[in-house]
Amino acid sequence: MAEAQKPVEKQRLISEADMTKYKTAGDIVNDVMRKLVSLSVEGAKLIDLCTEGDRLIEEGTGAVYNKNVKGVKEMSKGSHFRRPIFHPLVSDPLASQALVRGDVVKLHLGAHIDGFAAISAETIVVGATEQDPVTGRRADVLQAAWYGAELAMRLVKAGNKNWAVTDAISRAASAFDCKPVEGMLSCQQTQNVIDGKKRVILNPSEAQRRDMETITFGEDEVYGIDILVSSGEDGKARVEDSKTSIYQKEGSVTYQLKMKNSRMVFSEMQKKAGAFPINIRVMEDEKRARLGLQEAVAHGLVKPYEVVYTPSNTFVAAFHFTIALPPAGPLLITHPPVWYKPELVKTDKELDDEELKALLAKALRDTRKKKKTKEAESADGPVETK
Repeated sequence: MAEAQKPVEKQRLISEADMTKYKTAGDIVNDVMRKLVSLSVEGAKLIDLCTEGDRLIEEGTGAVYNKNVKGVKEMSKGSHFRRPIFHPLVSDPLASQALVRGDVVKLHLGAHIDGFAAISAETIVVGATEQDPVTGRRADVLQAAWYGAELAMRLVKAGNKNWAVTDAISRAASAFDCKPVEGMLSCQQTQNVIDGKKRVILNPSEAQRRDMETITFGEDEVYGIDILVSSGEDGKARVEDSKTSIYQKEGSVTYQLKMKNSRMVFSEMQKKAGAFPINIRVMEDEKRARLGLQEAVAHGLVKPYEVVYTPSNTFVAAFHFTIALPPAGPLLITHPPVWYKPELVKTDKELDDEELKALLAKALRDTRKKKKTKEAESADGPVETK
């Protein structure tokens, strides 16, 4: 009797080796986030937190994948930042600003191993404790953002559409009289790419909704999901006259820089960050770097990450997670928040949407094993399931 032919395994888009790189980067980011949360106390200076975060990420990535393999080129590793809210330079007037009790602080950092990036963000309130928890509008925006993140974790799965995520986050925010920040994007990630073409948008304007492509999440894809919620009425944000410190090379643009300083700065940027965003704080000469980038920005070779602001007297909470979609179901590459827990956030508002509550009650992935028997596999007729 001829042996039964084994089914051909479907070729995976992500190898196990690459998934391990993602997870390793995620572990490093989590370790650094824990240390930064512990340092984000009353009196801590912004510049000190940022430079310490830089140092810890470089230290963490420098400690892994160091074994030389014959015939394999040196692996790129390092830090990067997805979205600049405020990453000061030493020369910035606000660099020495210190945290005070009640400040809503967003910590957002990332690391990559061989171009496979893990990005995480969370929001803390300085000085909050279980005995003295966050209340009022700070609590509303924090709870709305965290529910939005939890819903997105369950909706970013193979076969679902991006608009399901957009809608659920808006509905959750509305329950707390908040709005997602208009036009913020979450993107597909691949090696050396954190702003892929498949995207999710928050709180789109009419024009943005019209122009945004409807996409279906696919198996073995990876996404960086950025949840930003504002206590403002409409979630609108604006760019003000504020110098950004973060830039990224535009992969689709080529241009021969004319000025020697511009070429030197661009070369240094590529060596230190490759395809990822870079803070000019880590460049050899901050002033020379800013001048040298002007020509590259003017010709679209490099894009600045503008600092955006919401109206005064509003609060913004952010959570960011990196998630992979292997065949077994969604898998978080980054870790759960370090600071956030329900005991620290007390709001008088509740999520009453039964559909969303049911979704939040579900596990991120179905861990139940499918029961298969030899008899079922060889049966002539259909197998009855109960």
